[in-house]
Amino acid sequence: DVERDTWYAAAVDWAAANGVVKGYEDGSFRPENTITRQEMAAILSRYAAFKGYDKSAGGDMSRYNDKTLIAEWALEDMTWAVGVKVLSGKGNNLLDPLGTTSRAEAAQMLKNFCEAFEAKTEG
Repeated sequence: DVERDTWYAAAVDWAAANGVVKGYEDGSFRPENTITRQEMAAILSRYAAFKGYDKSAGGDMSRYNDKTLIAEWALEDMTWAVGVKVLSGKGNNLLDPLGTTSRAEAAQMLKNFCEAFEAKTEG
């Protein structure tokens, strides 16, 4: 469902070919959809794996009241994201895994990701 002549087609192809994005079970990518917090965590986690970064960190999920809302496919990614402090709660001990990632949250998660791995990639 990604038109070949769209400006992002090459990026989607690269990300899919490298396991950074997987799309939906029906094989669609749904490029116009919003992205959830658990989907964002999964993308960053898969990118970390692609880059060969340490993925052994695990976060303490027990304090989050909505941890049972995390999809099974995203649990490892969310646990990793909490463990490396890419993702944190939104207050009231909630992770909001199904909530839409705002532009501000995406920027913060990207900043946290870069800071978590910056020292490991510098000479």
